[in-house]
Formats: sequence, structure tokens, C-alpha cells
Amino acid sequence: MLLTLSPKTLSSSPSSFPLPKPQNPRLKSPNPSRFKTRCIRIILKSEVQIERGLEFDPGETFFRHESARGRDLGVLSASLHKRSNGTLRVLDAMCGCGIRSLRYLVEADADFVLANDANDENRRVITENLSKVERGEGDERRWVVTHMLANKAMIERYMVGDFFDLIDIDSFGSDSAFLRDAFNALKLGGLLYLTSTDGYSSGGHRPYNSLAAYGAFIRPMPFGNEIGLRMLIGGAVREAALLGYHVTPLFSYYSYHGPVFRVLLRVHRGKLHEDRNYGFVTFCHLCGHSDSVRWDELGLMGCHCCDTKASSSLVVSGPMWLGPLHDGSYVNEMLDLAKEWGWVGEGTGMDLEKLLSIMIEESDPRLPPGYFKMDEMASRAKMNSPSLKKMMSALVKEGYAVSISHIISNGLKTDCPMSDFIKIAKDELQS
Repeated sequence: MLLTLSPKTLSSSPSSFPLPKPQNPRLKSPNPSRFKTRCIRIILKSEVQIERGLEFDPGETFFRHESARGRDLGVLSASLHKRSNGTLRVLDAMCGCGIRSLRYLVEADADFVLANDANDENRRVITENLSKVERGEGDERRWVVTHMLANKAMIERYMVGDFFDLIDIDSFGSDSAFLRDAFNALKLGGLLYLTSTDGYSSGGHRPYNSLAAYGAFIRPMPFGNEIGLRMLIGGAVREAALLGYHVTPLFSYYSYHGPVFRVLLRVHRGKLHEDRNYGFVTFCHLCGHSDSVRWDELGLMGCHCCDTKASSSLVVSGPMWLGPLHDGSYVNEMLDLAKEWGWVGEGTGMDLEKLLSIMIEESDPRLPPGYFKMDEMASRAKMNSPSLKKMMSALVKEGYAVSISHIISNGLKTDCPMSDFIKIAKDELQS
């Protein structure tokens, strides 16, 4: 394929929605004599893909097979919403090639999907993929494709009173500018499926960036990937409170391929009466202990390993979400539905079953933010590490809450302090 690169202005492709005329006139074409046309020969390959039995063409859009698990979780949640509420209207704000929209239509039986992507060059790919479902007309139409910035798509629907049961925003980086518009375009009791791919901020390497995006000053901590989920939820909690809403996390999912942080939130009217699940997380580099701190405890922070409250080894991150990452009963419903659909069992389905089962364990409200990595514990104690299974059994015998982490294979979430954790591990090795 031979592409000629030259300055261009984007224009919205026609849709069945009434769109306002652009306020700014189209830019005049530059004088061709001032530029040399550059010709670049690019070989583009596009192959038909299959996901959960659905064929689609990703075309030249940004597409990752590894994100299929996040799409599975979204479809399961959408279907549960349709079963409990009777209707399902979905806004796929950054739809890419349209595979998410297609799956919402076919698998979740969505009544209507607005598939939006800012790049109008993807229109052919999106419409061809969605054409596997009859479009319909008028009030019976099943799907529409638009090409606007995500914010504009949500603002336009809000302005005409057109609200959605589920808004899926598969964004890139730490862009949170769309949060307010998403809340406005969502029905009360609706679902908001958010994304972040900013591993640098969650790892504490861009604290001022996380402060600007999510209102959280993040410092480096050993469980940075969980912090990324809590940071994302916390940003939504803050924005929802400004609008008189509060949100409940139904599940939170981390995937290393990116990395990708995804959280599904249910939006309710009314602010929370207390901020017990919105505060700060501390970590002591000296002893490895972590803790959560409420707003009224900010002047009392310290670590039990140090005689003074002003410990240089103690770092603080926040504010962020401190409560459970998942709603255990809700994830249990997702697991039951996955079994009903044959998505779990022998073969690749075991991964989804294992993920949902771990999420159910992680939903224990006794578990604080963070996790202990067994290799870090062994390094601190200068000892070998017992197996996860033995360590979990020993912690339960001592009366502690414990769960493995879906984020890292050698991580344990527990309310046991690091000092006791090491002592129990040593006793387990000697037994």
C-alpha cells in the first residue's frame, strides 16, 4: 500500500445522531509548493481473529489478544445487569475495531450499543464487524457507530437525556478527564468500566502526574500494581463525590501486559456518610510493614519498628480507595454465569475460573491494602520461603485473614504484620 502523508483535518462521519456543525471552519490546504510530499511504502497485514467464537477483523486498529480477559469480565457484568434490570444500553467510548461492542451485542444481548472511536478511518472495520448483528432502524436499532472524542460523545448523549446502563472506557495512560462526563451520561445504578495503563504513576515514579490525574500522590511501594487499582478507584470516588454520587467497586482487575488496570464501578446517588474507605497507605522500608491511615490520623503516622513518629523509612501514598477491591457476592454471580456459559472447566477456561475464585477470596473486608511477596519476606529474614499453601494454613491457624493475590503469583494478602509474618514463616520451616 502506498500512503501519501500530508496535513489533514478530521471530520465526523455521518451517523443517525444529530450532530452540531463544527464551530471552526476547515483549515485551508497548505500551498503544495511549500512542501515536499513524502511517500512511505508500508505493508499492512490484517487477519480475521476469533474471540469466544466470534470472528472479527482488527484491521489497522490497536488490538491486543491479551485484553480478552478484561473483555470477558465486562461481558459477564453486562449480562448480569441485563438479567437484573431487563434492559442494557452500552456506550463503548473508545471501541477500536469494535470487538467489545460486538461481544456486548451478541453475548450480553445488549438492546443498544453506541460504538464510538475518535479515528474515523476505523469506520469500515467497525461497521463490518458489527454488521454480524442486524442494525435495525428507528427505535429498534441495535447499534450505531460515531467518531468523536470520548468526552464529546458522552456530553452529547447527556445533553439530550440519552443515558446508558454501562459505559466502557478503554483508555490509554492516566487520562481521567472523561470521568465527570461519564458519570453524567450514566444511569443511576449503572456500571462504569474504567481503565488505566500508567504503570509509572502506580509505581510511584510520577507522583505529580498521579496527583493531577487522580488526586493521589503516589510513592514507590512493593505492591504498586495494587496501588494502581486503588488509585484509579480513588479518582472516581473523588469525582463522583463532587457530583453528589458515590461508587462501589464490583471488581478490580490487573493484567501485566501493558500494564492494564481495569475497575468496574456501580454508581449510586448520594455521597458516602464517612470516608473510612478513602484515605492513605503507608509502607515502612525498614521493616516492610504496611498500614492504612484515615484522614484524622495524618498527624499520628509512624511505624512500630521506630521509636519516633517521624520515621524517615516511612512513606505515604494517597488518598486512594482503602476498601475491598471486589464485591464477593457479585463476583460469585459472575463465576456462576461463566460456568453456565461453559467458559470455565477444562482447557483455557481454567484461567478465568481461577481469576474469579481469587477475586472472591480477595474481597474479604478484613484484608488491608497491599500484599507480601514471599521472596521479599525471605530476603528480609534471610531464610528460605515456605510454600504459599503452608503459609496460608499457618496464618489461618493464628487467626489471620489471608488470600493469594490475583496480581502476583507469589503474593499473599493478609492482616498479619510483617514481623509476625516472618516469625510464622520461620516456625513453619522448622516444623
